Amino acid sequence: MRGLTALTLACVATVAPAQSPPLAPPPPRLLVVISFDQFSADLFDEYRPHFTAGLDRLAGGTVFRNGYQSHATTETCPGHSTILTGDRPARTGIVSNAWGDRTAARADKTIYCAEDESVPGSTSDNYTVSAKHLRVPTLGDLMKARWPGTRNVAVAGKDRSAVMMSGHKVDQRWYWDRTGFVTDLSAAPVPASVAAANAAIAREIATAQPALVPPPFCAAKAQQFTIEGRPPVGAGAFAREAGKSSAFRASPEADAAALALAASLVREMNLGKAAGGPDILSIGLAATDYVGHTYGTGGQEMCLNLLSLDRDLGDFLAYLDSREIDYSVALTADHGGLDIPERMRTRGVADAARIDPALTPKLIGEQVTRQTGIAGPILVDEGVIGDLYLDSKISGANRRRALNAVLAAYRAHPQVAAAFSKDELARTPSPSGNPSTWTLIQRARASFDPDRSGDLYVMLKQNITPIGHITGSVATHGSPWDYDRRVPILFWRSGMAASDRGEAIETVDIMPTLGAQLGLVVDPAGIDGKCLTGIQGIACPPR
Repeated sequence: MRGLTALTLACVATVAPAQSPPLAPPPPRLLVVISFDQFSADLFDEYRPHFTAGLDRLAGGTVFRNGYQSHATTETCPGHSTILTGDRPARTGIVSNAWGDRTAARADKTIYCAEDESVPGSTSDNYTVSAKHLRVPTLGDLMKARWPGTRNVAVAGKDRSAVMMSGHKVDQRWYWDRTGFVTDLSAAPVPASVAAANAAIAREIATAQPALVPPPFCAAKAQQFTIEGRPPVGAGAFAREAGKSSAFRASPEADAAALALAASLVREMNLGKAAGGPDILSIGLAATDYVGHTYGTGGQEMCLNLLSLDRDLGDFLAYLDSREIDYSVALTADHGGLDIPERMRTRGVADAARIDPALTPKLIGEQVTRQTGIAGPILVDEGVIGDLYLDSKISGANRRRALNAVLAAYRAHPQVAAAFSKDELARTPSPSGNPSTWTLIQRARASFDPDRSGDLYVMLKQNITPIGHITGSVATHGSPWDYDRRVPILFWRSGMAASDRGEAIETVDIMPTLGAQLGLVVDPAGIDGKCLTGIQGIACPPR
């Protein structure tokens, strides 16, 4: 039989034109799309030589080192909204984690990106989870329209990650909420694996966790910093008292739990095995974000977290292999992150600093009141950077005067890189081309929605942390700079040859590329992204 096969192949080779391209493999039966929350390309580049399991394996596929969350508001909700829609926030409508709506019927005028504010009693802090604000379909939505038998499943450490990646037509959607995984899909049957996972998590949280033993690479990063009298950061090893669910969330245990639940759902739902169509599993891993906010990105804590995540991801991929599933993986991040300025300065970043307290909307508003005589409040206190809103009670000529005075106040401050009015952003064409070369106003335009964005948009200079007084996080993200915008984008499938690519691409390119892998027709005129050429096994449609 081996000889007959060889002879047959030789005959085919004889008659086939020499220039014929190899046939693309059949579409995978399961797409696994993974997002690491707050995983910059800088972190990927630094740790890549030290990954030995899951990330090392995925890096053996096609690696784009210069992927971009190309918009300016580099937050969790808008970032996740780009990954599986092919659209930037200006088109998805998800301009930030929350935005102001002065017309909202309720007293709380802040709208959370993944809430249904029409539900009685819902607030931006205690909300009803919904995908209603996502204005475009996700890849899972399109797959279910093309193949009704497709299962669209999401597991994530945050509700907004799960919602923005899975979309509107979802079979199972589970996300972390304080002590376990919950869902907004009340009509969906609860899989037995979810109950088992939550029971196991409850036992884990109830059990004290000893400190991890850092390998030499991580131990070399251990340097303590005390910020405003808070517990020191920089040399932690995730020792946890019994019952501390918040400490569980900001540790490698949280992502291990999410991956374990995802694996259980693969087994229980037989994902990748049904005859009805290809399935899609979205996984949002949030511990990296919580670790980055709690400890910064440059210390022993992040090192231990990433190496643990690498091992846990390796176990998850090995489980998929054991199921003999034909699957492919895409991995990226919703945004990057900036380390604590206290550590950055010790490493030669002389301009690293925390935001001047004078830049709060309250104090800027008081300054404008003194200058113009317009009664305050001038600005609604929605945040200190990004979209800012004038108080709705200011109208007519006073509104224009107030806006001009606010813009002038921000632009005059030495920590501010730029401030743009809503009209300036509306007049700016949607950007295209290489995202690494976009101007600041183009980056802001990619985040702009005329119905949801603020009256002005404020950007701090590089290496300025928009956290002054420490009440929670010590470090954050959200800027238009590349440490927050640039993220890795990896495509992997069994048999794919390793390929490192240096060109700048966008996360909005992931959806049409995966669509091409499935043979799903995606109208290129209807999205911001493009199918990425040159990836082994993926044939982009003609443009």
